Amino acid sequence: MTVSLLFFFFILFIIYFEIKVYVLLHRSWRRKLEWLSPSVNIRRDYNKLSFFFFSSSGFSVSAMAYRFRIDLCFVFLSILVLAGCYLRLYRNGTDSGEYLRPDRLSLRARSSEMFRPQKALREEEELARPSRHVSSVRDWIIPTGDSVLFPEWEVLVFVSPEVEVAAESGEEYQCVFHNNETSPARLDWVLPFTKSRAFKCVLPRRTRRLRPFIQPALTRAAPANRGEIPPLTTKLFRRTFLVYESFSTGNDVVLFAKGVNNRQGINRPPSELRCVFGDNATTAVSTAVTASNQEVFLCRRPDLTALLNEETENQRIKVSIEISDEENGVVLVPSVAYYTPMRTLAIHEQKSQLCASTMIYNAAKFLKEWVIYHSRIGVEKFILYDNGSEDELQRIVEELNQNGFNVETVLWPWPKTQEAGFSHSAIYAKQTCKWMLYVDVDEFVFSPKWKNSSTPSTQMLSSLIPKNPNSKIGQISISCNEFGPSNQRSHPIHGVTQGYTCRRRFEQRHKSVVLLDAVDSSLCNAVHHFGLKEDFKWKKLSLNQWVVNHYKYQAWSEFKAKFRRRVSAYVSDWRDERNPHSKDRAPGLGFLPIEPKGWANKFCEVNDESLKTMTQRWFGIGMITSTSEYKMAWEE
Repeated sequence: MTVSLLFFFFILFIIYFEIKVYVLLHRSWRRKLEWLSPSVNIRRDYNKLSFFFFSSSGFSVSAMAYRFRIDLCFVFLSILVLAGCYLRLYRNGTDSGEYLRPDRLSLRARSSEMFRPQKALREEEELARPSRHVSSVRDWIIPTGDSVLFPEWEVLVFVSPEVEVAAESGEEYQCVFHNNETSPARLDWVLPFTKSRAFKCVLPRRTRRLRPFIQPALTRAAPANRGEIPPLTTKLFRRTFLVYESFSTGNDVVLFAKGVNNRQGINRPPSELRCVFGDNATTAVSTAVTASNQEVFLCRRPDLTALLNEETENQRIKVSIEISDEENGVVLVPSVAYYTPMRTLAIHEQKSQLCASTMIYNAAKFLKEWVIYHSRIGVEKFILYDNGSEDELQRIVEELNQNGFNVETVLWPWPKTQEAGFSHSAIYAKQTCKWMLYVDVDEFVFSPKWKNSSTPSTQMLSSLIPKNPNSKIGQISISCNEFGPSNQRSHPIHGVTQGYTCRRRFEQRHKSVVLLDAVDSSLCNAVHHFGLKEDFKWKKLSLNQWVVNHYKYQAWSEFKAKFRRRVSAYVSDWRDERNPHSKDRAPGLGFLPIEPKGWANKFCEVNDESLKTMTQRWFGIGMITSTSEYKMAWEE
């Protein structure tokens, strides 16, 4: 703030100085003109905006040219000042790295960047080996792969699984940037498919002003001499233009990438794309892209015989996407994804009839209620895509598994990739699940015909699934009722089904149960429903048959947490002042996490305690009457 004020006053001073110079030059020019040509009629009028006017009879051509040169100099100086202001605002106007435009380089320019990791890794490994000359470097530098800029100025630094990292020894790590700024680093994740370790640090404030952003070095401790750090020149990858994951099937390699298809419903034709396997520009193998939808791209499986040899047999193979168009030429998308063989399952693992999948972020407090409820009515397995949770999710999952539930987590840290995550689940779970229920942890499937049931049954949800395998029904949609805060001021102690009982009058959207074998090969989806193969049908159920209770508008302390991020790729964050009338925004809510007046009683048009009463009967412990003290099965 102080720097901005000083810069503002500096600009005012420059403008004032230019005006003074302008006036002095004109006075000097006027005196010279009067000395050279006393007959010139100069009328002095200081009450008007201009300094003086000239009579048409006495104004010479040379005088006009002299004044024109002065005016031209003044305009040129003004343009320089305005250009300086623009560059200053451009470099410091953004408050986060979220909306920075991605770098798009030609293939030739990208080859030194994109195909750097293998060579750079060897150089860094050489530095890490015992040496008489670089012992201090050997002691603290860690060979790294690539780094990605995330929202909130977070930097993810990836370390190969072959590099030893003593993460549990209490050892401290830090990121060292090219301008000698440092930032503490911690090991946050181990990616499930490549086993890469991901360290997280924050881009220092002073480094944010420098362009381009450069990938940092990762060190074990503060180096005694930072001059020993190898030169840092590789550009920091942006998460908005990145190949971030891959998955191999029997026939294809599926890539997940941001920045290739930027607008919903507008996809690049596959003919403009190629999949590139390998780090070396001379030996890389490319294959055709057969499908391009949203953030999902299908590639032909490569013949890696030419790529692999005795030296590279055990090395990981990076995979990326090459874009060819008339406007930008050939562009290679930066990548942190690696080719992995087709997933194989243990022989004893059987396919579940019905599974449930969702993307979750910092929602561990809701998980037990959601899992216990849906497990008792027929869901056999739960697959959670963890979007980088920082709460006690893993502890809760372990407790549930110890109690006989089947809950699996898949780390999926990439922001705003919910559609891609669901596409991934459709192929990842295909070998273990037949049908998949796509609902969030604040959504509960319910049938009005269960109201009088004394106990839950695992056969309840199975009635959704067609008994006739020749029915060709590939997807079943269930409408949603959205519940409001219901006068709650904090998270209900007995759970969301007990605390939120007032909802909006009309149904809102739908959620789906999908036959995974019926999903179209493009994997295209709109968050909670998929495109189907041509010979499959889509069945929609009425509210009288089935409904999803969506506890969307919760107590303000819970609801405002959603301001931190939105997981859908094509939905603007609530803090972003775009699409103010979108249905994905809470009605009447602005762009700041400030509680609207009367929030606790909003969205309350119909009192609906059907699910509350039923779950009390099914899961209530020590309950005698509806007014007596009780405890639910999912409470600690």
